[in-house]
Amino acid sequence: MSRLSYARTAAALLWVSGFFAGFAQAAPGAHGPNGEHLDGPSGTSRASSLMRLPDGSVNAPKLAQRRMGIRTQLAPVTAAAASVQLPGQVVVDPNAGGRVQAVHGGRIEPGPKGLPVAGEAVRKGQVLAYLRHHAEPFAEANQRSEASELRASRITAEQRVKRLESLEGSVPTKDIEAARTELASLRQRESTVGGSIRSRETLVSPVSGVIAQANALNGQVVDAKDLLFDIIDPQRLMIEATTADASLAAKIASATLAGVEGVTLRVVGAARTLRDGRIPITFRAQAKGTQNLGLAVGQSVTVLAQTKEQVQGVVLPAEALVRNSANETVVYIKVGAERYLPQPVTVQPLDPKTVLVTQGLAADNRVVVQGASLLNQIR
Repeated sequence: MSRLSYARTAAALLWVSGFFAGFAQAAPGAHGPNGEHLDGPSGTSRASSLMRLPDGSVNAPKLAQRRMGIRTQLAPVTAAAASVQLPGQVVVDPNAGGRVQAVHGGRIEPGPKGLPVAGEAVRKGQVLAYLRHHAEPFAEANQRSEASELRASRITAEQRVKRLESLEGSVPTKDIEAARTELASLRQRESTVGGSIRSRETLVSPVSGVIAQANALNGQVVDAKDLLFDIIDPQRLMIEATTADASLAAKIASATLAGVEGVTLRVVGAARTLRDGRIPITFRAQAKGTQNLGLAVGQSVTVLAQTKEQVQGVVLPAEALVRNSANETVVYIKVGAERYLPQPVTVQPLDPKTVLVTQGLAADNRVVVQGASLLNQIR
């Protein structure tokens, strides 16, 4: 074989082996010994994977961003009302609530409709229960003795009146009238003393509303001033918040409750006496339309009060805020197509759904307003 023919044959063999080698490497579905795809790239770039980078930022590919529902918006600086958070508690409106207490000691008896229970609606003037009075044995014995004496005196007076009436015309009229008056007095006294021995007090509802607390059982023995029923109007409740600023009440423009939607608060007034070193401020709770307040007396709440003062900041939805590993409040800023940087911020709540960032953001920052909690979980 000539040298030229040998060269051509070698070239052909090299081309064929290269073709089959390339086919084996690029064959779709081919796998290596560790299960890796041989038809894909030999290595994965760290810049294209979902991870937290050494500087604390998060790298999120576009596909991962779509799956997590990441949404961002520019954060313009605007003026908003300064707000404060106040600890508070739900209290009864004194003009819409009432209490039923025992004036004297006695035994509980059910009313015409039985004893009411907590949560039952009642009307003003409705009979809730009866209180059968009881006295000490010595006092009761004195009452019965006095009732016997009055009964005997009444019988004697009745006989005397009959005798004088039979002698009418021969005895002065004034004597007959005096006997009749004495008889009427004895009858009244006997009725009063006899009624006191077996008397009972009717316990009625002072207002219309709902039984908030019921402490009465059939046959229960109670003492004077014992609380039997507590009645409230669930649609007329008040909030009592406390603050160390005695002038804050005059600065409040509006207020809401954190975590309670559809309820607004109106300032009624502030006390002028310190209670445990703080000033109580009273708000009246109002629901929108026919919506129920959904509050319970004694419930602890947080009042978000907007003042008349204006501050500069960035208004964001509350879900944009998350906590980092140092328990700092942060938001995520988009600094690249697939990179998000956590930024510590200082915030003030505006209402249950929005906050005001006063420090930490610039006007040209693009902030994550949806999906920040998912970014924050990436490690």
